[in-house]
Amino acid sequence: MRITVDIDNTTLQDLAQITGESKKSPAVAKAVTEFVNRNKAKEFGRLLREGAFDYPATNDEIEAADR
Repeated sequence: MRITVDIDNTTLQDLAQITGESKKSPAVAKAVTEFVNRNKAKEFGRLLREGAFDYPATNDEIEAADR
């Protein structure tokens, strides 16, 4: 999907450096994707801490299986 976004040159240069992309569109796409993924992970972590998922094994049982 194409969109038009106004981003000042300094921010765009910083974004290109951070993402390692030399072109504007891939740099913005990478940053947006990373932002969305981090927010999804944050929400998943919150749900885990609140007990939204019911796992039959305890933490001790899971750690013992990993050894």
